[in-house]
Amino acid sequence: MLREPEARDRTTFIELLASPEVHTYLGGPRPRDELEHEMPEVPERWPGSFVVELDGAMIGQILLRRATEHRRPAAVGKADLGYLFLPKAWGQGYAAEACAAVLDWFDGVLPGEPVVLTTQSANVGSMRLAAKLGFTEVERFHAWDAEQWLGLRPPAT
Repeated sequence: MLREPEARDRTTFIELLASPEVHTYLGGPRPRDELEHEMPEVPERWPGSFVVELDGAMIGQILLRRATEHRRPAAVGKADLGYLFLPKAWGQGYAAEACAAVLDWFDGVLPGEPVVLTTQSANVGSMRLAAKLGFTEVERFHAWDAEQWLGLRPPAT
């Protein structure tokens, strides 16, 4: 199920952001004590921010936001898809199902808009998910000490 963030999700948000496994390809985890101090009691809500819930508990987050600034000109101004899932939810298809639902929502709200996704090319799981969701390579570039992959999902027809 997709829904807005709620106060009960705060602990899971901290777990996601402090997890070394989750942040293997994202520049590393943030210190838990720093997150405990900075994270609001109710995580921020905005259009395009979704909690992924399974059996009443948060297992991940999907963000779809306008890339007003991006390292690559091909991505600037486009909607940018991002996602984080707890390791216990990996490999079970939840990310594919939830991201596809968010992209369907997006196509209904803003038809005719392309979506971009950036991931490290070494992140095999994320590369597979991008392909499954219909993203194709625009370019590869070097940032954050690693090769990055920029994909584009054309507007729905």
